[in-house]
Amino acid sequence: MNGHADTLSFDIVARIAERAPGLRSAERKVAALILDDLTSASRASIGALADKAEVSIATVTRFAKAVGCADVRELKLRLAQAAAVGQRFLKREPDTVPDSLATRIFEEVQATLAQNQGALGAAPIAEAADALAAASMIYVFGMGGGSTALADEMRFRLVRLGRPVASYQDGLLQRMVASTLSKEHVVVALSVTGQTPEMVESCQIAKQYGAHVIALTAPVSPLGALADWLIPVIAIETDFIYKPSSSRYAMMMALDLLVTELAVKQADHSRELLRRMKHALDSHRGGGERQPLGD
Repeated sequence: MNGHADTLSFDIVARIAERAPGLRSAERKVAALILDDLTSASRASIGALADKAEVSIATVTRFAKAVGCADVRELKLRLAQAAAVGQRFLKREPDTVPDSLATRIFEEVQATLAQNQGALGAAPIAEAADALAAASMIYVFGMGGGSTALADEMRFRLVRLGRPVASYQDGLLQRMVASTLSKEHVVVALSVTGQTPEMVESCQIAKQYGAHVIALTAPVSPLGALADWLIPVIAIETDFIYKPSSSRYAMMMALDLLVTELAVKQADHSRELLRRMKHALDSHRGGGERQPLGD
């Protein structure tokens, strides 16, 4: 691949699908072959591609240029990159019978929780809860779909326990906040993968100034490696791509475990704060003894 601006990363799968209708019939054969199995196409020689598509080698070369690649070598490189995303996002599976969706989703969530339960058993939950109890201020960082929402969830839960806390989901704000921290502060970083560069860099900055980091993240990840206390979150992704990731439930379980540990450690204080909150809610909305503390 050359270094020109027009060779910057583009979605080769979308490009082929977009341009295929306007190609010659022989070139469309190459397109169909590639889209049917990206991995095999990325590994095959130009001769093998031509033979399997029943076209000439020159046709494969023309096809590569027609979809914006300098040559077949670049085409294969881009196909390999696309295949790395996952064949499960490219193949079409039969439509799921609606009545089975509830069972399928429940089983995947249940499997994820069971897998994570064992990992959380050995996690430094008590030590991390002690850090939350001692912090003069807690900052919760989350980015992306699930972690963004759960950063606010962590904030809501800690407020109920009387802890000073703020949540930030914007990468630049996280970086700015991290630069203001010191040893009496704690960052709770939420990331299923632990790979997001902005999150990792913000936590590195926070640690540079003495803050401690509790990470709810993948055990083997850059974020996990720099955490003072690692609370593992193990993502289990299946080929059923249409529903949100079950890793959200794993993250929620880790979050619940950490916050509950803190609540129990300061049991008398927690009980009084929760009683006040229930009183304030019931006097506003009405309700019985067993209504949730929230809505």
